[in-house]
Amino acid sequence: MTVKELRELDDTQLAEKLVEFRKDLFDLRFKHATAQLENIRQLNDVKRTIARILTIQRERQGA
Repeated sequence: MTVKELRELDDTQLAEKLVEFRKDLFDLRFKHATAQLENIRQLNDVKRTIARILTIQRERQGA
């Protein structure tokens, strides 16, 4: 997801997306550990998306 798409979500939807992406990260790590993950780039993409969501949440708390 892009930053623009994430910023358009409200706080509850953003929290739901965070849970979803953390679950995806867990699944990708598990696949990587068992050598079933073909595209390792997905790990970095999911981590960056999680970081984006956390940044947006912190910005909203400060505002």
